[in-house]
Amino acid sequence: MNFLVGDPKRQRKKRSSSKHPWSEEALREELRLIGEYGLRSKKELRNAESKLRKFRRSARSYQALSGDERTKRERELISKLYRLGLVEKDATLDDVLSLNTSNLLDRRLQTVVLRKGIASTMHQARQLITHKKILVEGRAVSIPGYMVGRKEEPTITVLSE
Repeated sequence: MNFLVGDPKRQRKKRSSSKHPWSEEALREELRLIGEYGLRSKKELRNAESKLRKFRRSARSYQALSGDERTKRERELISKLYRLGLVEKDATLDDVLSLNTSNLLDRRLQTVVLRKGIASTMHQARQLITHKKILVEGRAVSIPGYMVGRKEEPTITVLSE
């Protein structure tokens, strides 16, 4: 198959389903997270779990390395997670491995809007975001699952008309 210049890359799934989809304990935990973070579907939860799984997998593979390569990659991963607001500046790979889904869901725009007191409920926060009433660094963001970086958090405001 010949590809032309500028062809988009192949679409890939951003998530994977659970290995035990009908485990009662897992279902209860999913339901709790969906309720607590105002998620609309399990797809949003799966995306967060997959992103976290990717970070943790990287941390485990970096632990297996030795020398300069390990420190370089460890520093890169931790600085990325620091910019996302998931770990502190002086974090270690153990801190990365101790992250959980709640830590990632806390960085969603929907959750940050609620925690800042802009909205009174998760559902109101989601509605404000989808109706483009929330600005991040002066730009209207309409994605409730947008991952808010550490630098962006203070710049979140309500659109005043």
